[in-house]
Amino acid sequence: MTQTRPKPTPDPGSKHRLRLWLRMLKASRRVETHLRDNLRREFATTLPRFDVMAALSHHDAGLKMSQLSGVLRVSNGNVTGIVDRLADDGLIMRVAVPGDRRATLVRLTQRGREEFARQAAAHESWIDQMLGNFQSDEAATLAARFDRMEKSLTP
Repeated sequence: MTQTRPKPTPDPGSKHRLRLWLRMLKASRRVETHLRDNLRREFATTLPRFDVMAALSHHDAGLKMSQLSGVLRVSNGNVTGIVDRLADDGLIMRVAVPGDRRATLVRLTQRGREEFARQAAAHESWIDQMLGNFQSDEAATLAARFDRMEKSLTP
């Protein structure tokens, strides 16, 4: 004869946390859609291109492709095509890594830094408009809470 285990009592807060997640996801997707549309309309570019340039803007010496993929949390294959097109447009350059014939660094060109600065200023303005209903202290508190959440999810 097998014994049945009693079902655990669900945490009453779990439904609220599920609704919170769904609302966060919905809001995030809407913001991302607006950003994609604005980047396409105002700069004839894409969000992935902006993200690559943003990552490189923090690393003046450049990043290896594997490092860039790690920063962006995407596969090398996803980054390669974007890097190729940015290089073709003269916004980034590839530089050989001394002592490693197979590796190259990618970094922003001067033109790329200038173009990213224009796009980043517009990006900040768009975000400011979209999240303008949050007071500065509210935004800081929510950002700190999301930082805590992210750290708790990081292995």
